[in-house]
This record gives sequence, C-alpha cells and structure tokens, in this order.
Amino acid sequence: MRKAYKFRLYPTKEQQERIQFTLERCRLLYNRLLEERRIAYETEKTTLNYYDQANTFNERKQHIPALKHVHSQVLQDVAKRLDKAFQAFFRRVKAGETPGYPRFKSVGRYDSFTYPQGGYSLNGNKLRLSKIGDVKIKLHRQPQGKIKTCTIIVKNGKYYACLSCEVESIQLPICSESVGVDLGVKYLAITSDGEFYEHPKFLRESEHKLKRKQRAISRKKKGSNRRRKAVRELAKLHEHIANQRKDNAHKVSRKLVNRYRFIAFENLNVQGMVKNHHLAKSIVDASWNQLVQFTMYKAEEAGRRVALVDPKNTSQLCSNCGEIVPKKLSERVHRCEHCGYVQDRDVNAAQNILKRAI
Repeated sequence: MRKAYKFRLYPTKEQQERIQFTLERCRLLYNRLLEERRIAYETEKTTLNYYDQANTFNERKQHIPALKHVHSQVLQDVAKRLDKAFQAFFRRVKAGETPGYPRFKSVGRYDSFTYPQGGYSLNGNKLRLSKIGDVKIKLHRQPQGKIKTCTIIVKNGKYYACLSCEVESIQLPICSESVGVDLGVKYLAITSDGEFYEHPKFLRESEHKLKRKQRAISRKKKGSNRRRKAVRELAKLHEHIANQRKDNAHKVSRKLVNRYRFIAFENLNVQGMVKNHHLAKSIVDASWNQLVQFTMYKAEEAGRRVALVDPKNTSQLCSNCGEIVPKKLSERVHRCEHCGYVQDRDVNAAQNILKRAI
C-alpha cells in the first residue's frame, strides 16, 4: 500500500529560482496542452490523450529550449495531470453531475510538480533533485518502504517534498471491540462507549485575527506590494488554522484506530449541511470529512475496518427499543417514553450508528 511523507525543504536562493522556473514551465506547458485539446475537439471533433501529447515533447524542446532545463519525467507528469483532469470531467458528464471543464492555470495557481519515477534521491539531510540540485531537507522521521514518487510543493513561501512510499501494513495488537461514532459541533466526536472528544474550534478562536487581516487587505491599493504582503499574511493564518485542524484529526483518528477493530461513522452530506447558515461555520470548523478520511486510511494500514452508514433518524431513534423519539436540536438528553431508556443524545445516536453498521 502507498503512504505519503511530507517534509520541509530549505532551498538556497538559487535553488528557489530553479524551482519557481520549473513551476512556470510546467504551468505554461499545462495551458498549452489544454489549448491544443480544446482546439482539436472544436476543429476536428477529436479527443487527444496523454500519449498523443507526451510523444510531442522532444519536438517541443527544439522550439522551446527552456523545456530542456526541466526533467523529462516532470514534463510527462504535466500531461498526466491534464489527462486525469479530462478523465474526471468525462466521468462527471457521464454521471450527470456538474461537468467542470478543466481550467487554464493563471500565474501563481500552479504550485507543485512531480518526479514520477526517477530524478530524485535522498542523501542524508539532502534531497537531490534533477535540474535543481541538492536541497536541504528536514527529515523529522525516516520514510518507510520504497519511495515511488517525489512531489515538490510551494505553499505560502514555504517549500515541501511529499514522498509517496510503498509500505507494508502496520500490525497493531489484535482487539475485538467495535464502536459507533457520532460527529457533532458541540463535541467533535462522541463514541457509543460514552467517550467525548473535544471540538477545539480553531476557526472561531482566530476569527478576530482573520477579520483584522482581511480589513488590512481591503485598505491596500490593488496591485501594490503592501497588498501582496497582506494577502500572504492572511494566507499563512488560514494555513495555520488548517494545520491545527489536521493535527487534531490525526490525534483523534489514531486513538480510534489503536483502540477499536471496527469503527462506524455516519455518511454525512456535509455540502448540503453547510447550507444551514446557523451552523455552517461550526460544521466547517469541525472538518468531519477530514476526521473520517484520516481514520479510514489509518484503519486500512492497520487491518482495521471503517463503515459509513445512513444517518437518517440516528438521533431520533431509541437505541434500546428502536422506537422513534422526536427531539429538537436543543434537547441534549434522550428520554424514551416507551422503554424508559435515558441517555445523552449523542451517545444514543452513536449506539444507533454502531447497530446500523453491524
């Protein structure tokens, strides 16, 4: 199975310029390939694929010498990215969803490139990248397994290397416990065992800072250096909040996977739920999908199992007798008039989720 490791890079000024040069060449190539596909369909009603375009790269280098300064496999990956974008577009058209035709990449909107097979190697605290050089890397942990791909990412002025490795499954101690997990806004997660995981509400804690930085941007002249600096500062704060959420989701998901063999969640339609403007901010801040995804991939690594169930009436149903007990959102205690069962509303819902999954 595949596992990705993300490490911080500290390139020199010259190496930064080479990375930015590579990104710009990739962006321009992506836009050119997209334009060629569009013209081919409009004029000849033909659809170009990855091989049609990748086979033209040697000829392109004769006319655009700058492409010779980018590793050949990095250029091939650009064509693969575009091909994946079109495959997803055709899949959405076939499924009757909003198609979302692939877009041209404007300046600053292409922030990564990939070495899919070779052109990179780890040597101590240096990552050797073809056409760029030996870049200092912070290896806060050793990547396990065989490295299959290397992706260089530039985000908010910081540089990262994402190494995708082929690893074996992690063998955790055998356990027979199962659990249902109810996701909420007061508490992030509530288990059928009665355990409550706090919802840190990182976005609400940083709201004042966000508003101040957004006001600072609105006062700056468009196109000025001061405005660009203010935009970067706002982006860094948003990144910090996202990293806090991610760290918390990793910790909670790790506890769940270490403790339980079988974990059941609700299959929530978060996009539909955020249309409720009273709860939208709290739902986004909770980042339920992230917690579920992290739990799923950790469970797959460890040989555990995660199930998603229909969320209909999990809060209204009595987990003891199965009767519907209508409750308003403000009612936090489940009291069943049919069997006399009394339980915390969210714990009752988590027990229903587990029963439905089993």
